[in-house]
Amino acid sequence: MRRFVTDESRGASLGVVSGRRRQGKSFLLEAVCESAGGFYFSAQEATDAESLASIGQALTRHLRPVVPFAPADWGQVLDVLLRMGAERPVPVVIDEFPYLVRVNPALPSILQGAYAPRRSERTSSRTRLLLCGSALSFMGKLLSGNAPLRGRASLELPIRTLGYREAARFWEIDDPRLALRVHAVVGGTPAYRTEMIRYDAPRGLDDFDDWVVRAVLSPGSPMFLEARYLLAEEPDLRDGAIYNSVLNAIANGNSGRGGIAGYVGRKSNELAHPLTVLEDAGLITREVDAFRANRTDFRIAEPLLTFYHAIMRPYWPQLSAATAIERIWERSAQRWTSNVLGPHFEQVCREWAALYGHQRRLADLPVRVCAGTVNDPVDRTTHEVDVVAVGYADGSRAPLLALGEAKWNDVMGLGHLDRLRRIRDLVGRQGRYDAEATRLLCFSGAGFTDDLVQEQSRGEVELIGLDELYGRA
Repeated sequence: MRRFVTDESRGASLGVVSGRRRQGKSFLLEAVCESAGGFYFSAQEATDAESLASIGQALTRHLRPVVPFAPADWGQVLDVLLRMGAERPVPVVIDEFPYLVRVNPALPSILQGAYAPRRSERTSSRTRLLLCGSALSFMGKLLSGNAPLRGRASLELPIRTLGYREAARFWEIDDPRLALRVHAVVGGTPAYRTEMIRYDAPRGLDDFDDWVVRAVLSPGSPMFLEARYLLAEEPDLRDGAIYNSVLNAIANGNSGRGGIAGYVGRKSNELAHPLTVLEDAGLITREVDAFRANRTDFRIAEPLLTFYHAIMRPYWPQLSAATAIERIWERSAQRWTSNVLGPHFEQVCREWAALYGHQRRLADLPVRVCAGTVNDPVDRTTHEVDVVAVGYADGSRAPLLALGEAKWNDVMGLGHLDRLRRIRDLVGRQGRYDAEATRLLCFSGAGFTDDLVQEQSRGEVELIGLDELYGRA
């Protein structure tokens, strides 16, 4: 962002900033404009005429012309914005850009014309125009395919949620066990701690249950309705019933297309559109099985949505009436562990393998980390593998860097290691990956037996606890 805004090169440039709401996009862009003397405009849901009048008034306040600026069309607005960069690089931000396009679909084409390569207004300007939006499905298409602005932007910056380590630092939580529990509820969205919860973090493990009740489950908390708003804010999610049902199916352990279809009562081919829309909106991710190319698993990308569907949705009438909130949270203990905390721990372990594993435990940087299912023809069963790290194939079979099992509440022992050995042997026989140097990883939130700790010294297995997951070991 700094390089884009301060670029001294002649010629106006265009950038696109996207991300779900409450990730800090507007905070970042307002700070950029304030520090560099730029212009920031946040669009509202309004008619095209009202939006034109609003940006005209904002430009009048910013530029202080002799006569107030009352633009007749967006072409005039863009020419004024381009003239702002006549003397120096100037950041110009149009936030909530999808609101403007919703009532004036021609706006991207008008921008395309204003940014024509040989147009003098562009070539003589150093305006650094940034378009920002929270509707990921819309923003993702702004520069793709045959879109008018394809090839016009020199910056495309997605603002993502904080990773689990960054979230722990942001929440100022030093205890990894508490940090992972909090992350399993609210994820890494910065505003959930600041504007929404007003810095109310659990004071320790013994305060976690009370914190969930007061900060999330209480109808008086701004977080109470947040999961429902996440769907309502996406303009492409018009049929809330099917999207909620799909999310509920995934939150209840149905990650495959067939399981989701059975849960929602639809045929598998009828789910292609809602799954794609949810993926484009950044609410779910799809992951191809490491060992079965024809199997795809879907996972919810926002932890708060998983928490809502697994914990809050079944008791929504009682929670809305603020009835027996503590009892509901107690009653949900099993689903909290099995449907929320356990799967979230597995995802964090995959993230660790992808981002940090190569620093100490893996032989190389993985190019892919996912889960997998391995057939066992001898025992006539299948083995689920929580963490599969695959390396880069240099003209041969891709190396299988690691196989891992993740257990949040179980003390792991030799039985878990034997299972991983069995899976490694099965994968080696399949011939798809080079499994000669595969490391075996045991992730546990509860610890390891003494005999498994002794086995680690032989170099075959690596034991990763919460301290190492959070970079404290």
